[in-house]
Amino acid sequence: MFICHLFLIKEKHIHNRVFVCLFVRRFKPVNMSESGEKELNGEKRDSTKKKKKEKRSAKKKKQERREKEGEHQQVEEEEEEEKSEHVVLRGIFKLGKKSHDVLLTRTRLTWIPITPESPTGEPCVQQPGVMPLRDVFAVKVKRRRAVGQQSGGPVLGVALFCCRRRGRRLEEDTLHLHNASAEHTHMWYNTLKELLTVSSSRPQFLKVFINPSSHKKEAVHIYREHVAPLFKMADVRTDITVTERKGHALSVMKECRLDEYDGVVCVGGDGSVAELCHALVLRAQLDANSPEQPVKPVLPLGIIPAGSTDVVSCSVHGVRDPVTAALHIVLGHLQQVDMCSFSSLGQLVCFGFSAMFGFGGRSLARAEKKRWMPSSRRREYAVVKTLARLRPEECQLSYLPAKRSNRDQDQDPESEGEESWTTNQGLYLSISVMSIPCLSPHTPQGLAPNTSLENGSAALIAVGNASRSEFIKHLKRYSGSNGQFSFSFVETHTVSAVRIRPRSMASWSEEESEEEGESKISPIIQSEGASFPWNIDGELVEIANEVLIRVHPQLITLYGEKVDEAESTISCNCI
Repeated sequence: MFICHLFLIKEKHIHNRVFVCLFVRRFKPVNMSESGEKELNGEKRDSTKKKKKEKRSAKKKKQERREKEGEHQQVEEEEEEEKSEHVVLRGIFKLGKKSHDVLLTRTRLTWIPITPESPTGEPCVQQPGVMPLRDVFAVKVKRRRAVGQQSGGPVLGVALFCCRRRGRRLEEDTLHLHNASAEHTHMWYNTLKELLTVSSSRPQFLKVFINPSSHKKEAVHIYREHVAPLFKMADVRTDITVTERKGHALSVMKECRLDEYDGVVCVGGDGSVAELCHALVLRAQLDANSPEQPVKPVLPLGIIPAGSTDVVSCSVHGVRDPVTAALHIVLGHLQQVDMCSFSSLGQLVCFGFSAMFGFGGRSLARAEKKRWMPSSRRREYAVVKTLARLRPEECQLSYLPAKRSNRDQDQDPESEGEESWTTNQGLYLSISVMSIPCLSPHTPQGLAPNTSLENGSAALIAVGNASRSEFIKHLKRYSGSNGQFSFSFVETHTVSAVRIRPRSMASWSEEESEEEGESKISPIIQSEGASFPWNIDGELVEIANEVLIRVHPQLITLYGEKVDEAESTISCNCI
């Protein structure tokens, strides 16, 4: 009916043919599925355009918001900088014999000499003196007192005690500001004290452990002569424990209330440092109720070197100097440091920074048998004797290469899968795993120069079977700048976990006969029930089974700073 009507319109109104065609085209019955698809595609295009428009709008708003936040942050930084550079106090003081215009801001102290004009009428321009307040650790009021007078006396001015850098050493220095006005002096003293106490990293109360048996038994003397006066001057209170036996510090740390302290200080060698680091991590696990996973301790650890090598102290200070270490503590210089966990058959052995298996473990085992010798002679005897009895260890060495994500995540290496591990089996004279560079005066570049304090990985140094002369050349090059890893029998890897499974062990007893000649050395089969000597942070640990070493990024905080090279005091380059 509808089609006939259209034909009539076409016959009677030929001049409206175009209209009829358009009308037919508009109402021509078509396949409904095709029409639905066209409409659906149109709706999709419209929705896609709408989504793109919304995305562009959201992106533009996000960019505008970021720009506003950036501008706001920049304004805040500028305001903070202006606030820090704003002059808090200004006054006239004498430095030496000349008067100076002294300006105090929140970050620094500046003094400018007051000089008369020259005969030509032009002012004399002199460079001002500047002292950052971050280097000032104490301020005192100076007074004139008679002999035997304990208190009182006329005011002379203010004394600022600060540190001065000389290479890698920090030295105590004093700036004297003379002014006879008591009111003016006390105003400056109170303001300086207020500005110095703003830093939250500076400790106020420290728990101190002193190992009187370390090295030459000078730890107590070192603390009393060099460290205690600086703590007293900086108004740092201390609670001192003199350890009586091995493990004493660990037992005290498990029971004492750590929330009373701002930090822990160790006066001793690497063994004492390792024991306190182990105690801090275990206490953090206990407080967090996390027996399986290591927990980062809240309190930082300060190290006053009083041992024979002090590699941990040198790695965060650059020198074996108690004054430098004490100034890092009172100024609150903090450094994040990686640590390793050592476990065997699923049981934790200890936490530490470095481990040596093979030559390092055997030489320490020999040295421990000669405790009656002086430390330097004992160390030399052990090295020479171990070189004379040099034997390789047959073991299976597996390692997990470090990844960039190790700094941000601390995963169990067992969860990575066996395919991620690289496994080698053979004869090794020495295997070392170190999470810090292990700097010392004997090795200025460190035993592991390719690693750092906080990179979330450790250096694996595996020395394969070689002749005695080649191995000695390898050892001698540690005292230089490089070349110790250029030998074909030395492998180095950056790892996040290491598994060492010994297969046989050469006997390191004193009765073993020396093998002569320069040929490569063969191992001796291990006897039943024997343990393997390990050197873990300078402490002898005997383990009979495989050892799993796992790196934990930035597990502990030490007082100090990152250094690239230690100060060398060794002039001899021989073994």
